[in-house]
Amino acid sequence: MIQTKNLTKRYGSLLAVDRLDLFVPKGSIFGFIGPNGAGKTTTIKMLAGLIEPDTGTILIGDTDIRQNPEKAKQQIGFIPDRPYLYEKLTGLEFLKFTADLYGVEESGFRKKAENILDKFSLIDWKNELIEAYSHGMKQRLIMSAAILHDPKIIIVDEPMIGLDPAGIKMVKHLFRELADSGKTFFISTHTLSIAQDLCDKIGIIQKGKLIATGTLEDLKTQAHASSGDLEAVFLKLTREESFQQSVPDAGGAIP
Repeated sequence: MIQTKNLTKRYGSLLAVDRLDLFVPKGSIFGFIGPNGAGKTTTIKMLAGLIEPDTGTILIGDTDIRQNPEKAKQQIGFIPDRPYLYEKLTGLEFLKFTADLYGVEESGFRKKAENILDKFSLIDWKNELIEAYSHGMKQRLIMSAAILHDPKIIIVDEPMIGLDPAGIKMVKHLFRELADSGKTFFISTHTLSIAQDLCDKIGIIQKGKLIATGTLEDLKTQAHASSGDLEAVFLKLTREESFQQSVPDAGGAIP
């Protein structure tokens, strides 16, 4: 459902994303992790159609987002790391605004919106102004809006920021339920325990390059680690990659 080929983005002299090749199959949850400044946010914004790559291809399903951005974006639900909302609207009014943007049919809007709000434990607040919502409630409202138009792909940047433990458990369950129904998730996060618990496969990016990808067991193999959680494997892989890049004559060998 998501495929990139030679995806590249520069900011002046900084190479933020360097010839990135990704493949995310339908109905899977793909985690995207890396150190600060590795290129995660730039990649997320290119996949969501918020910024243009310098070179390379992004396929959303079978649609090239650069050639047909409107059709591609119609298939995407985007959940940013910060919930930017019109706070003088009620929760239900915000969902109506979102529905109109995506052409959701008027006849089925209210039932669909209330069902989604109920899933995210917001139904009792549907007629309250968003300015009265807590940060976690605002984050859940953004998630509700992102799935309202029934997208095939949901792109998420730091999904659990501001959520309490009950909210995190609820969102993880809903994401898995949606993935099992055929939705495809691309999730960028710094919370490695979330990635380990939720994601089917994980890609690690460092200095704009994808340095490892696969299941946790695949990553352990690539890290030559027989045991350990995702945090241990992540630290080993990123340290070794940094070492290789800092010692050009090492010929790729790790002492």
